Amino acid sequence: MRIDLHTHSNVSDGTQSPAEVIDSASGTGLDVVALTDHDTTAGWDEAAAAARHHRIALVRGIEISCQHQGVSVHLLGYLLDPDAPGLLEELERSRESRVSRAQRIVELLSRDLPLTWDDVLKQVEPGATIGRPHIADAMVAKAIVTSRGMAFQDYLYDGSRYYVSHYAPDPVSAVRLVVAAGGVAVMAHPFAGIRGRVVADTVIEAMAEAGMAGLEVHHRDHDPAGVRHGLDLAASLDLMVTGSSDYHGAGKVNRLGENTTDPSVLQRIEELARGVGVLRT
Repeated sequence: MRIDLHTHSNVSDGTQSPAEVIDSASGTGLDVVALTDHDTTAGWDEAAAAARHHRIALVRGIEISCQHQGVSVHLLGYLLDPDAPGLLEELERSRESRVSRAQRIVELLSRDLPLTWDDVLKQVEPGATIGRPHIADAMVAKAIVTSRGMAFQDYLYDGSRYYVSHYAPDPVSAVRLVVAAGGVAVMAHPFAGIRGRVVADTVIEAMAEAGMAGLEVHHRDHDPAGVRHGLDLAASLDLMVTGSSDYHGAGKVNRLGENTTDPSVLQRIEELARGVGVLRT
């Protein structure tokens, strides 16, 4: 059984619709796929319809953007209740902050480049969680850069003169919200130093104490030392180990199924969840 527990659609920063993500997952030979868009569950229904059509199992999830002392942390929440009040309020606050942040970034960019807020909005699907990738797509469409990667490399990286911070919950608080919503919390790519600074193990330990159940150890942004450290840390904290693609369609080079999760881990996630179940046909 091939299981990929981390993918994104154009409801957040992927380039395919939720249905197209499921189509691609089925075509790649995956048996189980999780849709985990940033800070939203808006793609769940469309993904579920496609999963029924393709007879592929769907794990409904989310990726919550968090921050600890200025360091970005991403938390995957699986099989949670999408209507849980505390979680809904926090996600709405994060989405509102993302919009104002994106507007400010575009305002700064527009001083030097032929880019407007309307250019960015053309790249955003209705109801999508807006973010820097949409700004990057607008820059590609305007021929300012040739790819998302170049936009981030030259203009949108953390610390650039166009960078603007945004509100994000503390990861320990986010873990508690996921658990309270009946979900299972797993930290995404915890040792991806290639993306920027990563939090200390003490933060991961605090997240585990708050109820986090796993670490996404097998990820293309982890070097061999990071994988070894992740395996050791997961063992010491009694956490599950997952592997995933972090697929974004054409938005990243990540390919579906390039890292996978053991079926016994998915079984444990199902046993722990109290929100929604895995959708099987």
